[in-house]
Amino acid sequence: MRAWQVHRPGPIGTGPLRLADIPVPSPAPDELLVQVHACGVCRTDLHIAEGDLPVHKPDVVPGHEVVGTVAAVGDAVQGFLIGDRVGIAWLRHTDGVCAYCQRGGENLCPQSRYTGWDADGGYADYATVPADFAYQLPEGYENTELAPLLCAGIIGYRALLRSDLPPDGRLGIYGFGGSAHLAMQVALARGASVHVLTRSVAHQELALELGATSVGDATEEPPERLDSAILFAPVGDLVPVALAALDRGGTLAIAGIHLTDVPPLHYERHLFYERTLRSVTANTREDARQFLAFAQDHRLHVRVNPYPFDDAALALEDLEADRVNGAAVIVM
Repeated sequence: MRAWQVHRPGPIGTGPLRLADIPVPSPAPDELLVQVHACGVCRTDLHIAEGDLPVHKPDVVPGHEVVGTVAAVGDAVQGFLIGDRVGIAWLRHTDGVCAYCQRGGENLCPQSRYTGWDADGGYADYATVPADFAYQLPEGYENTELAPLLCAGIIGYRALLRSDLPPDGRLGIYGFGGSAHLAMQVALARGASVHVLTRSVAHQELALELGATSVGDATEEPPERLDSAILFAPVGDLVPVALAALDRGGTLAIAGIHLTDVPPLHYERHLFYERTLRSVTANTREDARQFLAFAQDHRLHVRVNPYPFDDAALALEDLEADRVNGAAVIVM
């Protein structure tokens, strides 16, 4: 089968990916073999390709926003049939017995493993997934629309939860890519006013099209104090900017897996009045189920930028250069 591998991590312009012909994987007894139809392109894929996140598996196949159909079922699997449309997301294994798993925080499990980092992902004709970590998908969406929901959507949803947005609250979003444009729609459906702060004029226009209350440059102050904010851009310099925009008791959630260094914070200006700074680490399966159920009940507008399979490296280049307005998706 065809597969893109992270062969030599480094700047995306140096060609860290290579196209290879590798055997179709065989599913373990507890796994599904999935024929890939579409795979979203996530900034985490870029971090792995460029070495910001050291590869855990040599020549790993990236991609963890996978939509496909079940091609084979492991002997121990129940509840899935050949031909079912399923989704594969970032989280693919937890031990289920540690203190974090037992208290509902499986995203913090020390034994957690991830698709496209610890195991081969969806930049390929086929991929495997443990059946317990495969998702039934909402109806009424094309494969290309579903792919971004499986990480961009899920992580945006968890970041929204972590931001403690109150009912009808005021939310600031810093950076406006694949994840942000989906999280904003969840917030709007819950009655929030949303202020989008991003340097890209095209992203500002998309935010207004989707119902943002206001848009502005990422370094500008929003027109009102914020109850909550989410930082999607992997730019540490924006942390004090977003904290300073919070109202008393407000919360900033940082959604990325990688962030450039955060400059020194001024206690009175950035943290006093019980402002809270939170990180977001992966997601739980319950987060995914809740978000996908929301997507079934609320038809989301998913802005898709499709790329043919042969242009996977170009998709990452465009993502790195901020040329993707919405979500990039590789189409098989």
